[in-house]
Amino acid sequence: MLFNSLVFFIFFILFFSVWQWAKQRDTSRWICIIFFSFVFYGWWDWRFLLLILFSGLVDFGAAKYMHQKPSQRKLLLLLSLFGNLGGLSVFKYSAFFAGLIDTAFAAFGWSINCVGSLPEWSLVVPVGISFYTFQSMSYTIDVYRSNLKPVKSVLHFFAYLSMFPQLVAGPIVRAKDMLRQLAENRRQTSLGYWLGFKLIVYGFFQKMVLADNLAVVVNKAFWEIDTQPSALFWWMVVLAFSFQIYFDFAGYSSIARGLAKWMGYRFKSNFKHPYHACSLKNFWERWHISLSTWFRDYVYIPLGGNRRSKWSWYRNMWITMILSGLWHGPALHFVVWGALHAAFLSFERISQFPKRLSGLPLGKFLAYLIVMWQVLVAWVFFRAQDMEQALTILGRMFSTNGVGNDLLFSQYFDTIIYLIIAVAVESWYFIKQRSPRLRSFSRLFWYECLSMAFLIALSVYFRGPTAEFIYFQF
Repeated sequence: MLFNSLVFFIFFILFFSVWQWAKQRDTSRWICIIFFSFVFYGWWDWRFLLLILFSGLVDFGAAKYMHQKPSQRKLLLLLSLFGNLGGLSVFKYSAFFAGLIDTAFAAFGWSINCVGSLPEWSLVVPVGISFYTFQSMSYTIDVYRSNLKPVKSVLHFFAYLSMFPQLVAGPIVRAKDMLRQLAENRRQTSLGYWLGFKLIVYGFFQKMVLADNLAVVVNKAFWEIDTQPSALFWWMVVLAFSFQIYFDFAGYSSIARGLAKWMGYRFKSNFKHPYHACSLKNFWERWHISLSTWFRDYVYIPLGGNRRSKWSWYRNMWITMILSGLWHGPALHFVVWGALHAAFLSFERISQFPKRLSGLPLGKFLAYLIVMWQVLVAWVFFRAQDMEQALTILGRMFSTNGVGNDLLFSQYFDTIIYLIIAVAVESWYFIKQRSPRLRSFSRLFWYECLSMAFLIALSVYFRGPTAEFIYFQF
C-alpha cells in the first residue's frame, strides 16, 4: 500500500477513527496497531505476513527465554540470528549465492545450474524484509547484552515490530526507544498534530514533486543508456538521481514520522540534510541514520571499532561498508558501492583533507565539492542495473565528449527546473540555519500556514508520475 495512493487515504481515515478509541488500553492499542499494520503490509501479498510472524515469534521467544535461562543466552541468540539471517538469505540472497556457486564451478568447466534449481517463491523479495528483520534482530541482541528487558506480551512486541508507518521502508526503530512508548497511552497535543501534519505535507512534496519528477529523466536514461553519450548529460542524470533517491527516501521517512506523531509516538530523524556535509564521515552521520547507526552498533563496534589500532579501524570499516552495500541488494554493483565509500573514507582519514582545507580561502567549499564528487561517482554503481552498465556510464561521465552534438537543453528543461528547485530547497535550509532572524520568521504561524498550503498545491498540480518508493525494494 503506497502512502501516495487513494487506498492509503481511506486506510488513514479508518485507522485514526478506530485509534482514538483503541489507544485507551494496552491490549486494544496493540491489537489495533497489529491489525491495521498487517492489512497495510498484506495489501501487497498476504502470504509474506507469515515471514513477519515467523521472525517475530522466534525473537520474542528467544528474548523471553534468555531472561528466564541466562545460561542458554548465547544459544538463544544464535537461534535468533540464524532464524532472521536465514530467512533473509533465502528470500533475498539465494539467487546471488547460487550464482556465485555456478560461477565457481564453471571456472573448472562444470555446469551445475544452482540458480535454475531454485524454487520460484525464493526468487521473490518480500517488501521491506531487510527493515523488519534488522528491527527484530536488534531486540534480541539488546536483550542478550542486558541493555533491554524482554516484554511480557507478544502483542506488545508485535505492535513494535509491525508498526505500519515505518514497516516497509524505515526508519529502523530500536526496541529500547519504541517499546516504552507503546506501553503508554500517549495523548497528542494540538501542537503535536500540527508538527505531524507539517512532516506529512513536506514528505509528500519531497516524494511527489521532486523525487517523482526527477525520476522521469533518470529512469529513461538508465533504461536507454545509448540515448545520450555526452558527459554533461550523464552528470546531470547522476545529480538528478542523487536528489531523487534523497527526496524519495527522506520523503517516506518524513511521512512515517508525521504519522507516528499523530499516533503520539516519536521516531528519530532519519536524514539531516546529507548534501550539506563537507566530509564523507559527516555525510554518513546525516544519511539513513537509522541504518548507519544500526551497522555501527551491531557490526562495527562488535568487530572492535577503532579500539585496537588504526589498521583495525580500516578493516572493520571496510567490512561494515561492504555489508551495508550487500544489505541493499544481492549484486556486485551494490558491493562496489559500499567498497567505494570505504575507499573514500580511508582516503579522507589518511589525507585529512577536510581539516587541511578548512583553513584556506574557500577551502570548506572545495572540501564540499570533493565529497559531492565522491558521492555522485558512487551513486552510479548504486543505481546501475549491473557492473557493465555502471562502468559504461562512468566512462561517458569522464569522456572528452563534453556537451555532445545532439544534446538539446530544451529536451531536459523540466529536469533542470526541478534540479534548481531541489538545490533551492536545500539551500534555503542551509541559509536559514545560519540566520536567527530567518529561523524566527519561518516559525511564524501565518508563514507556516502559507507554506503548507503552497506545498499542498504543488503536490496536487505538479506531482510526477506515481511511483513506488525506491527503498521498498530493500
